[in-house]
Amino acid sequence: MKKPPRQYKSIFISDVHLGTENCKAKEVLHFLQNTRCERLILNGDIIDGWQLNRGSDWKPVHTQFLRLVLKRIEKDQLDVIYLRGNHDDILSRFLPMHFGSLSVVEEFVHETASGNYLVLHGDVFDTITKNFVFLAHLGDWGYELLMSLNRWYNKYRSWRGKEYYSLSKTIKAKFKQAVNFVSSFEEKLTKLTIAKGCGGVICGHIHTPADKMMGDIHYLNSGDWVESLSAIVETDNGCFELIYFKDFGHDYPMDDNTAEIDPEQKISFDFASIGNLASKHSNNS
Repeated sequence: MKKPPRQYKSIFISDVHLGTENCKAKEVLHFLQNTRCERLILNGDIIDGWQLNRGSDWKPVHTQFLRLVLKRIEKDQLDVIYLRGNHDDILSRFLPMHFGSLSVVEEFVHETASGNYLVLHGDVFDTITKNFVFLAHLGDWGYELLMSLNRWYNKYRSWRGKEYYSLSKTIKAKFKQAVNFVSSFEEKLTKLTIAKGCGGVICGHIHTPADKMMGDIHYLNSGDWVESLSAIVETDNGCFELIYFKDFGHDYPMDDNTAEIDPEQKISFDFASIGNLASKHSNNS
């Protein structure tokens, strides 16, 4: 007998990177299919415009993800907030936008009984992303190359009966500059949170899930759906939890029918069409 979906007040996910080979679209789709919430926050880099503009493939399961979200908006009046990230930065010229219960914004304040939380993607504090666009794209190309190597390496490990191994996490942990970058990123966000008069912050961007106190500020990072496969959820009593798909999958195991789509279905996606839609909205406002 199929389990009823888990009920949450809010769900926060970020860095899905739809349109890339390394996106775990089936897993995040399975997660959403087996959860329900009053508010879904898509905290940046849900669609990877950088990779799509370089000619990466848009797969049917990526469309299925968007269809599920739109269906929930239409049928359940789900409150969806999409925050601009750096990989979908084409939206920044047209923000804010509101389409019924769907809002596309730069940042917002999430109100809870225990205090307000500042919600933003976080790339505003990434100096390279903000000021050196060419280097940011070069770094993104290098990350994709590393993830491709990681994918083939883990196929070999799987054949040997070994667990998944993350090359990028190992690099982050061993290189002092990477550790310092994460630490600086977290400190800058907490300072902004204090300046905004909030007691907590929920972000993404650096693909490093976290749930911790930094002084008096509750710092939450929803991670990503490339490697960590994680999300932040808010329970009915207003508490936040960091959950991982590997744990979620124990209660809601994936099967061969998950996200089943006709493999012959030809799906194309033009990221610029979002910009055209946004431009039309802006002109009509």
